[in-house]
Amino acid sequence: MDSNGISDLYASIFSGTTGLIALVFYILVVAGLWNVFTKAGYPGILAIIPFVNVIFLVKIAGMSGWFALLYLIPIVGFIFGIIVAVKIGERFGKGALFSFFLLFVFPYIGYLILGFGGSRYSRI
Repeated sequence: MDSNGISDLYASIFSGTTGLIALVFYILVVAGLWNVFTKAGYPGILAIIPFVNVIFLVKIAGMSGWFALLYLIPIVGFIFGIIVAVKIGERFGKGALFSFFLLFVFPYIGYLILGFGGSRYSRI
């Protein structure tokens, strides 16, 4: 096997591993979101559908689902993501630091905590 064949082999292994890791993180977020949606009174299956889950997260945060379109604007979407995370945290009785770090930065951990933990959803 020449050096080009070896690099192609490593590239295919790495891309497969990366895809598998991404799939694991997606499954973790969906599992947490499923229970978060259920606690908020929405069908859990909505967590599987990519853009629909964002619309319902915005609704759970207490805003109109139309605000989910703000995620499509580059810098505004980033800031709006932080706002939505903090508002969701408030709805579940969590503080701003928890919301920022575990719902915005590490959502695969934060939504599992909200979904499977003892926190309850309140419409405030």
